[in-house]
Amino acid sequence: MAPQAYKKPPQAPPLFTGTPKSVIEDTQRIIDQSRSTEDKIVANVKPQDATFEKVMLPMAYDENDGGLETHIIGFYQSVSTDQELRDASTKAEEMMDEFAIESSMREDVYGLVKATLEKGEKLDPESERLLEKANKDYIRNGLGLPAGPKRDRFKEIKKRLSQLSIVFSKNLNEEVGGIWFTEEELAGVPEDVVGLFAKGEGENAGKVKMTFKYPDILPTTKYAKNAATRKTAYLGNENKLPQNIPIFREVILLRDEAARLLGYPNHAAFIIEDKMAKTPEWVDNFLGDLRKRLSKGGDKERKALTELKKQELESIGKADSFDGRYYIWDNRYYDRLMLEKDYSLDQEKLSEWFPLETSIRGMLTIFETLFGMTFVEVTGDDRAAISPSGKGDDIVWHPEVQMFSVWDSQDQGSSFVGYLYLDLHPREGKYGHAANFNLQPGFIQPNGTRRYPVTALVCNFSKPTAKKPSLLKHSEVTTLFHELGHGIHDLVAKTHYSRFHGTNVVRDFVEAPSQMLENWCWTPSQLKALSYHYSWLTPEYEAAWREQAGKVAAKPEQQLPDKMIEDLIKTKHVNDAMFNLRQLHFGIFDMTVHEPKSHVEVESFRFSEMYNKIGYDLTKLDSPAQLGEGWEWGHGETTFGHLIGGYDAGYYGYLASQVYSMDMFYSVFEKNPMDGKEGRRYRHQVLEKGGSQDEMETLKGFLGREPNGDAFYKELGLA
Repeated sequence: MAPQAYKKPPQAPPLFTGTPKSVIEDTQRIIDQSRSTEDKIVANVKPQDATFEKVMLPMAYDENDGGLETHIIGFYQSVSTDQELRDASTKAEEMMDEFAIESSMREDVYGLVKATLEKGEKLDPESERLLEKANKDYIRNGLGLPAGPKRDRFKEIKKRLSQLSIVFSKNLNEEVGGIWFTEEELAGVPEDVVGLFAKGEGENAGKVKMTFKYPDILPTTKYAKNAATRKTAYLGNENKLPQNIPIFREVILLRDEAARLLGYPNHAAFIIEDKMAKTPEWVDNFLGDLRKRLSKGGDKERKALTELKKQELESIGKADSFDGRYYIWDNRYYDRLMLEKDYSLDQEKLSEWFPLETSIRGMLTIFETLFGMTFVEVTGDDRAAISPSGKGDDIVWHPEVQMFSVWDSQDQGSSFVGYLYLDLHPREGKYGHAANFNLQPGFIQPNGTRRYPVTALVCNFSKPTAKKPSLLKHSEVTTLFHELGHGIHDLVAKTHYSRFHGTNVVRDFVEAPSQMLENWCWTPSQLKALSYHYSWLTPEYEAAWREQAGKVAAKPEQQLPDKMIEDLIKTKHVNDAMFNLRQLHFGIFDMTVHEPKSHVEVESFRFSEMYNKIGYDLTKLDSPAQLGEGWEWGHGETTFGHLIGGYDAGYYGYLASQVYSMDMFYSVFEKNPMDGKEGRRYRHQVLEKGGSQDEMETLKGFLGREPNGDAFYKELGLA
């Protein structure tokens, strides 16, 4: 039971009682309210009288209040089990995007914002940043263009791009395809995984269905001994969304046209201008330099994996089937085999020490110690007691969702921080990857009090069974830690305006705080603390474990044995060059499609061919193209949600932000990862700031100097 002091948070959690009807009506009401706010400003303020208080403040308050509802309205499409509600949420997002475009192109409002900026009032730094960014946004949204055909076309493009990106993401979320395999074809794939596959009937009798969701496709390509199965699964996944092929093409063409209308040489120049990188040249040089440094290591790793493939085929009497090639669908399988064979790392065995529930509790304990926080799970009657409707079910969107109230620890003042939600297992229609969603931003209200944030982690970890809890692979432990890192950023930020709240920072910095926290998943003391063998959880689980291990087997140690920790840590950089070359594949493809020399060039792009060729040039992993089947064997770009969902000309940020994350970790935390004093300093100097100040200033303030790439290259063995 939670202590009494934690049972009455000063702010009620939000309700998740939206219906298809209410979602549309609420969206219209919010839009009408925002439009009315802008109309009143224009009616009551003349350019010569424009001030921050009269012009910017009413719009900032309106944005703050709107975010309390709009984030949840848009969230339903990623998590609701009700198709009609998901559709309404998508429709609502289209309405909001359309209004945002209309609002961003209001010349009358822009005139007042510009007049306010030119007045040069003395403002606090965050208000000044808000004003400067708002003014820049109007220009970037086409108001620098003279009224007429060019501006009209720009507005038309913005609307179309919004519609296309929503449909692209909806196709991705709601994809329900898969492949029917016989049990024989799935030889090698763990029974726990195959046991959860749907059983076939009629023409599929005797078969099971592997979906393209992570908990199905990843273990299949990692463990299936049959190369034909791995190939079928991999190619099926690359070709699962043909309806996104024309959408992707149209999006890239329209982005290029819009950037050129504004006077930029291409979309990349437009996007990167206000990021930490500032120019596409910096990005191209960074990616190009990394490519050079990684290529030798990539060749060496690929040769070793090809040799392992040859040895394995010889050992099972299939030497004749070895054609000297190492295919893209071989990679997960032989990478895993190498870890088992050369590093004694059995990932299935290792996962027995990472039940989902105890891993989450362990992670929250780490964050409590490091950042001075307290996480209190809210269950049963306690939910009803704080629910605005009096019903506990109304403050979650699905029965499986876990909910926590979050507080400062005693040394930080014991104040309320916000709410954290965890939605951890796959289901139909749900967002298919792992991500953090802000549900309500934090900000300062007009009366000077703080509005507390609400944040959600949406993941897709395998479900528990009668004989085993949900067990996490080490890579999933790292993913959970990473996403929780975004959640903490979202919770502890303290900004005046919701515009700058939490993870609302530039794209090439946003991943750094979460990437830094991944290092805790490679620290022996923290691995020990996070681990807890599932056979110790309940007598039933112990009995199920014995059934599998044999009656005479000694019960495993409660925490992960030192030898296994040692073996795991040795694998941290195994096949690292290959992994990072794959990241470069995504980053270089992203820059290539967004950096054409002319609009004519982008019209001639064959995106699938380009995607596959860039991948091959970097990794040299064979594909159907090397078998004479052409370069359009797969359409990986159609599943590349990042490029449509906000990481356009920004995927490089995953690699660039590692420069900052490694610098912070090695400079401050390497010696003592659980140093609460430094953890709290990091919380207040980096996470708390959100996007309220220039991110480079935030970094320099924390490091006490300019950041550099020394730790990044050293960590990758590329110094």
